[in-house]
Amino acid sequence: MTINEIRDIQTPDLLKKIGELKQELFALRFQQGTGQLKQTDSGKMRDIKKTIARILTVVKERELSK
Repeated sequence: MTINEIRDIQTPDLLKKIGELKQELFALRFQQGTGQLKQTDSGKMRDIKKTIARILTVVKERELSK
């Protein structure tokens, strides 16, 4: 997700998306720990972490603008 796409989404929906992404990241980390993670999925972990950071940044911006 790009920052512009994230800014178009309402805050409650963003918080739900964070929860979903954290669950997906947990599953990928679990797979990595057990050796089941495919080499092509290792980059996906980085993308998920960056997306979570982008969402948290937008949520914080909205809190500070109030």
